[in-house]
Amino acid sequence: MRLADELLSRWAPILRSVDLVSGTKGRFEVTLDGELIFSKAGLQRHANPGEVTAAVERRIGPPLEWRQ
Repeated sequence: MRLADELLSRWAPILRSVDLVSGTKGRFEVTLDGELIFSKAGLQRHANPGEVTAAVERRIGPPLEWRQ
């Protein structure tokens, strides 16, 4: 849940949804608009801290200043 919370805290106003789908054999994959942006199986390792949010930021831009 930490990753979903992190994504929502940064980009909630422009995210249509964040879906958490349970997988098998410890799979962890992140897709954005249908494009795979992180795959634990593909890299054969866990995500480094901040790695997934950095990949999201490269695709949709810096976090929004929406909480004021």
